[in-house]
Amino acid sequence: MTLLTRWGAALDPEAVLPEYPRPQLVRDSYLNLNGRWRYAVSPAEPEALDDYDGYDGDIVVPFSPEAPLSGVGRQLLPGQTLWYRRALTLPDHFAVPGGRVLLHFGAVDQTCRVLLNGVEVGTHTGGYLPFACDITDALREGPNTLVVAVRDDSDTGQHSRGKQKLRRGGIWYTAQSGIWQTVWAECVPAVHVERLTLVPHLDASCVEVTVHAASGRAAVEILADGEVVASAEADAGVPVRIPIPEVRPWSPEDPYLYDVSVRLGADSVRGYVGVRSFGVGCDADGVPRLLLNGRPYFHAGVLDQGYWPDGLYTPPSDEAMVCDIETMKRLGFNMLRKHIKIEPMRWYHHCDRLGMLVWQDMVNGGGRYHPLVITAPVLTPLRLDDRRHRWFGRGDAEGRERFAAELRETVELLRNVVSLAVWVPFNEGWGQFDAAGAARELAELDPTRTVDHASGWHDQGAGDLRSLHVYFRRFRPPAGRDGRALVLSEYGGYSLRVEGHTFNDREFGYRRCRTAAQLGGAFARLHYRQIVPAVPRGLSATVYTQLSDVEDELNGLLTYDREVLKLPAELVRTVNGRLRLG
Repeated sequence: MTLLTRWGAALDPEAVLPEYPRPQLVRDSYLNLNGRWRYAVSPAEPEALDDYDGYDGDIVVPFSPEAPLSGVGRQLLPGQTLWYRRALTLPDHFAVPGGRVLLHFGAVDQTCRVLLNGVEVGTHTGGYLPFACDITDALREGPNTLVVAVRDDSDTGQHSRGKQKLRRGGIWYTAQSGIWQTVWAECVPAVHVERLTLVPHLDASCVEVTVHAASGRAAVEILADGEVVASAEADAGVPVRIPIPEVRPWSPEDPYLYDVSVRLGADSVRGYVGVRSFGVGCDADGVPRLLLNGRPYFHAGVLDQGYWPDGLYTPPSDEAMVCDIETMKRLGFNMLRKHIKIEPMRWYHHCDRLGMLVWQDMVNGGGRYHPLVITAPVLTPLRLDDRRHRWFGRGDAEGRERFAAELRETVELLRNVVSLAVWVPFNEGWGQFDAAGAARELAELDPTRTVDHASGWHDQGAGDLRSLHVYFRRFRPPAGRDGRALVLSEYGGYSLRVEGHTFNDREFGYRRCRTAAQLGGAFARLHYRQIVPAVPRGLSATVYTQLSDVEDELNGLLTYDREVLKLPAELVRTVNGRLRLG
C-alpha cells in the first residue's frame, strides 16, 4: 500500500507546486508548466529525438516516474530513455517585442536534451542543479511541442547521486529520475538581470550587491518594512557596497529580511537579503566556537534527508516543506543539516524567513564505495588519506572534475541564502577526494561561511570544524584542540516503528525501541549523560539523526508521512534548551 502524506492525498494535478520557484530573483513574468505531461520509456534513444511517438500515458510533473504522485510507478534503468512531451502555448502578451523567452528546469536527474518543435534548445548534465534554455528562436505562433529526453545511470555511473540506489535498502533509498523540480517559463528583455549576488557585511553595516547582466547600469534599492532605507546605482558586473542605517541583524530568534529591488533598463526584479555573519572564534575561555553575528552560538540541529514517501525528492506541496521546518523549530532546533541533496529554492526561502540555520551537504558521486572506507569507521577509528582516489571510488578523473564543477555551481546557486551557515563537501567517505583542497576552494569561493570538510570520518585536518559521527559508542569530546570547533555532526538514530505509518516491514536504526516511553527515556539519557555535559568541554553543534523516517530507516523524530511525532514535544524542547552557550 502506498504511504501518502496529507499533502499528497490532497494534490490537485492541475495546480502542482504553483508558487514562484525563485524567491530571490522575482519577475512578474511567470508561466508554470507543472502538471500533466505525456511520458514514455524507450530502451534506447532514437536518432531523431522528436520523432519518438510511442507515449505510454500521463505523468504528473515534477514528480519522478518512480514517485507515487507521478501516477507512473516505474523505475528508469540505465540505458533507457525517459521521454516527456506537452503542448506549450504562451499566453497573449506574454512575450514582449525584442525580448527573450526562457524555459527553466529546477532539476532533471540526470542528463537531458530539450527540444521545441523539433529544434534542440538545450542540454544539461547534473541531477541536482537548475538550468534554463532560450527558446525564443524555436517558438512559433499557436501551439508548440515541447519534448524532453532523459537518461539516468543512477548509482552505476560516476555522476552525483546522493542516497539513491537501484537496489535500495537500509541507508540507501529508492532511485528516482527525470524532472523533479518545477518547470516554468518567463519573458525577459534582451538585456536583463541574469542573477544577483548579495553579500552582507554586518561589521560594516552594508550589503555588497552585484547585478549580473550583459551591460547597463542598474538602480538598486534596499527596503525595510516597505520603506526605502538605502539605494545606489551599480554598473553591470561591478560590486557596490550599500550602507544600511541602524542595521537589524538576522538570526534564528529574529529572522529579519530586507527587500531588494533592482531596475535595469526595461527589466525589474525583486529579492531579499538578511544581514548576518558566520565564523569560528574562541569564547571567553579560549574554546573554539561557531559564531553568529560575532558571538558564540550553539547549533542544535537535526539531519534532514528531504525524502517524501509519495514524492521521493519532490515535496508534495509548499506547505509540506514549511511544516517540516516549523515542526523542528517548535521542538527547539535552530539548524537543519540538508543531507546529500539540494532542495528547491523555496525550501531555503522558508528557512530564511522562519529562522532556521542550514548546513548544506554537497551531493556525493563516484564509483562503487569500498566497505572498508565507508562502513568500518562506524566501529573502528580509521583515517585514510583521501588522495588515494581509488580507495574512495574516485579513480575516474572526469568524475572528479564533474564533482568540482558542481561544487562551484552549488555555491553560486545558494550563495544568497541567508540561513546557510556551513558547507559540507563530503560525508563519511562517500566519493570523498582531496577534501583539504575542497575546503580551501570553498573558503576562496565563499569566505562568509564555515566549512565542515569531511563530516564523520577520514578527517584530513582541514576546514573549520572537527566533525564526528558517533552511533555505537559513548560520546566523549576528544582531548586536545587544533583551532577548529568541535561538532557532533551525526548521532542518535534511535528507531521506533509506528504501525500504519511505515514504508514497509523492515526496520533500520542504531538502537531499536519498542515503545514511545522507551524511546523517550533513551533520548533523555543520551542527552543528559553524554551530550549536554560535553558543551562546556567544547562541543559547539549537534546533528541528531533524523527529522523523519525514510523508507527502511525508522529513526526519525517524525514518521515518514509526517503524521506522528514519536517523542513528547516538551521533552525535545527541554533537551534543546540545555544545548546553549552562556
